Amino acid sequence: MAAPELDNTAARRIFLHRHLLGDAPAGPGKGDDLMEVIRGLGFVQVDSVNTVERAHHMILFARRPAYRPKHLKPLLERDRRLFEHWTHDASVIPTEFLPHWHLRYARNRDKMEAKWTRWQGDAFVSSLETVMEKVRELGAVRGGDLAEDGNAGNGGGWWNWHPSKTALEFLWHTGSLAVTRREGFAKVYDLAERVHPPHEPGEHAESIDWLNNAAMDRLGFATSGQIAAFWAHVTPSEAAEWCRAEEAAGRLEQIRVGAAGGGARAFYARPGLVEEAGAAAPVTGRLRILSPFDPAIRDRKRCEYLFGYHYRIEIFVPEAQRKYGYYVFPILEGDRLIGRIDMKALRDAGVLSVTRLWLEPGVKASKGRLAKLDAELARVARFAGVERVDYAPDWLD
Repeated sequence: MAAPELDNTAARRIFLHRHLLGDAPAGPGKGDDLMEVIRGLGFVQVDSVNTVERAHHMILFARRPAYRPKHLKPLLERDRRLFEHWTHDASVIPTEFLPHWHLRYARNRDKMEAKWTRWQGDAFVSSLETVMEKVRELGAVRGGDLAEDGNAGNGGGWWNWHPSKTALEFLWHTGSLAVTRREGFAKVYDLAERVHPPHEPGEHAESIDWLNNAAMDRLGFATSGQIAAFWAHVTPSEAAEWCRAEEAAGRLEQIRVGAAGGGARAFYARPGLVEEAGAAAPVTGRLRILSPFDPAIRDRKRCEYLFGYHYRIEIFVPEAQRKYGYYVFPILEGDRLIGRIDMKALRDAGVLSVTRLWLEPGVKASKGRLAKLDAELARVARFAGVERVDYAPDWLD
């Protein structure tokens, strides 16, 4: 029997709905509504680059234009409905998922202990209990609060961490400490039991099953490797074994999904996904500017497969070798990624400065499209706390 087929248009449609970009954005973007967004996405990546606004805030703004950065803090720091830890990178995650992070803690301990000891030496090992005692005594601390004499902190990056800062990070990654808040963008750590609500750790087998199911729910269709990469807790072999078992039990099937450039390949999906995609509402024609870390484009290969859109961040590319710019933002219109834009919030001047727009081949700078872009940039300017949008003379060349 031939595998069910999901054409590329339907695949983009279901993918965008699963990533909460299929409907016209609405909602207050705070409290329960904001929790529903983060729960639906699974997590929101945290990043420090603040060209317009930090990545986690832009991800949420793209789905809720009423969202403002001040709306996230109560959920993280007061109500503890969210916690900060690691997926593929630092992220904010619903606290109800916390029992399954004990799998990550155990695996981090196994991987990191020997490696970090080689990196930092005996001073790191001896500092672990010392740091725990200091946190018990002092309460919440930053890395610089525990700096050894002659080393005032973590200037110069992670490679220049002093042993106590390294111990704080190790104890956070392995679950003994938690991030209780950030000051500026610096993490402030405290004992996990003083930050997280009481909970029972998940059994490892239970957590592997939950993580794989939760990844599949949010991806819609995926290879076993994409399932493993979603949370970055489960190994590829565990995800592959899970997929085979779920397929044998009739809870997954293999379908063929069309690529943007033609052709198709096999993915796992829940039975009935093809019919669900066919019945799904058309994607809104709204134009949105996305964060470079938006979950819809985080898997660059998957993004290129579905949308024919190649993206990479050029922060670490020498300026002369950049194709676009330091930190350019993808543009989503309807179910297409139509281009990218270079812009920066100049808060002292009260300006969102737009330097350059690049549209994808075959996408025209029509009056209607530019009007939609202008409206979105005005929304972004308000979100960034500036008064107006300024365009460079050659921004459209």
